[in-house]
Amino acid sequence: MPMRLRLAAVAMLPLLALTACGSSGASEDSGPTRTVKHAMGETKVPMTPKRVVVLDTDKLDSMVSLGMAPVGAAQASQSQKWPAYLGSALSATKAVGTTQAPNLEAIIALKPDLILGSKFRQEPLYDKLSKIAPTVFTDRVGITWKENFLLDAEALGKKEQAQQLMSAYESRAKEVGAKFSKVQVGIVRFMPTEIRLYGPDSFSGIVLGDAGIPRPEAQQLADQQDRRFGKVSQENIAKADADAVFYSAYGDAAAKSQAEVTAGPLWKNLKAVESGNAHNVDDEIWMTGIGVTAAGKILDDLDKYLTPLA
Repeated sequence: MPMRLRLAAVAMLPLLALTACGSSGASEDSGPTRTVKHAMGETKVPMTPKRVVVLDTDKLDSMVSLGMAPVGAAQASQSQKWPAYLGSALSATKAVGTTQAPNLEAIIALKPDLILGSKFRQEPLYDKLSKIAPTVFTDRVGITWKENFLLDAEALGKKEQAQQLMSAYESRAKEVGAKFSKVQVGIVRFMPTEIRLYGPDSFSGIVLGDAGIPRPEAQQLADQQDRRFGKVSQENIAKADADAVFYSAYGDAAAKSQAEVTAGPLWKNLKAVESGNAHNVDDEIWMTGIGVTAAGKILDDLDKYLTPLA
């Protein structure tokens, strides 16, 4: 065989393998099924999925909250560890690439019977993933975290349990928030190349909203269409100020930036800092958890740190 044809044949092998595995994985008899409506249409899923692969970080929280663990999961970035706040529940979970670039071969190797993903991140891969196993996609991320949790739970056959968890969280949010209804709270996140103020449509902002805890006017982001977060410079860090400020850093480079800013005079002049009410919190919980367990832990932090201000 000529070299050019031989190379072409080799290049086709991964695609042929995916097609072969996909046709068996998605259509093979796996017992009774349920039809789930989701962001990409309708999918028949097993009544009780056993080998689930998840492709977004919120779904780690969803599964652990429901007493389950995925066999495989995409990471926010290469070599990132599983969220520490979820404990040892994910100790057997295998990495399958990143949320932006899932590794299809690694997913195939795990022989999943259900894949949970996000249209926002993985829409171009939906057809290929569906050939591997029944695939259910939520639509957006962050602002729809409650709807996403309930949809993921429906696909997992745990919707009733999820509704109970959500009701318990919302009740507790009101109880915690009732103590701090006059305490304004600021949320700041240090990124590797910028500083962000988190608004009412961010995950942590929604938790504060559920609790009825007021936010500073500068963090309402009323002049923005996207009210998840706004950017702020070190020079106008005063916009972060409130009765209490909760701040975190995403990764090592951001932690270095955080250390530099919080050591500076402009940060130290914030009334929250001067009064001892600026608190460095876990980024995995406040920013990337995006689930009912993480939301509960944010309430824990609010209850712990705001009590002196009640």
